[in-house]
Amino acid sequence: MGKVIVITGATRGLGRALVEAFATTGHTVVGCGRSEGHVRALRTDFPAPHHFTALDVTDANAVSEWANAVIDLHGPPDIVVNNAALMNTPAPLWDVPTDEFSAMIDVNIKGVFHVIRAFVPAMAARKQGVIVNLSSGWGRSTAPEVAPYCATKYAIEGLTAALAQELPAGMVAAALNPGIIDTDMLRQAWADGASRYPKPDEWAKRAAPFILNIGPRDNGRPLSVS
Repeated sequence: MGKVIVITGATRGLGRALVEAFATTGHTVVGCGRSEGHVRALRTDFPAPHHFTALDVTDANAVSEWANAVIDLHGPPDIVVNNAALMNTPAPLWDVPTDEFSAMIDVNIKGVFHVIRAFVPAMAARKQGVIVNLSSGWGRSTAPEVAPYCATKYAIEGLTAALAQELPAGMVAAALNPGIIDTDMLRQAWADGASRYPKPDEWAKRAAPFILNIGPRDNGRPLSVS
């Protein structure tokens, strides 16, 4: 039976690849992204029952309204994938502009919080559902010139582990390290080496079944797509 799967940051990179991987295997995908143009393209490529909305996850009220509309239409989702994130322009921490650092906190941490706060009450009421928060290898280790990104992904690891302790039995929260994939985000941080790694579509062929397989035994565990 197909699942209802919510994906943030669905218009590009890993999110866009997951949309296709889930939609073409019988699941209903509900996604959001900031670009109205990219959202229109998703609507064309994946018509109803799939549903896509132009949305900024840093806007708590907009996220709440979106979640309410999704739940009214589809019921509580089976899986929520918090994928939307920003990468900083590589630089020593003291050279990172304040507004760039703030934007990463707003999207990478607050955005995840807003989505969880909007969707999880309905999921918890029926004691079912999986929350997958995309982490990173840089949420479990560090590298120079990406300190802001590391900080946000370490935060996701801690937030997810604590959330897992709060959920009712039967639900799951897991931080997922997707591995190294050749995305625009990786090219921003590591332009010379990104091309050596799999493209998002290739990655999604492994990642989508992996996510569908996440169950109560994984609650609170740091997971990685192998």
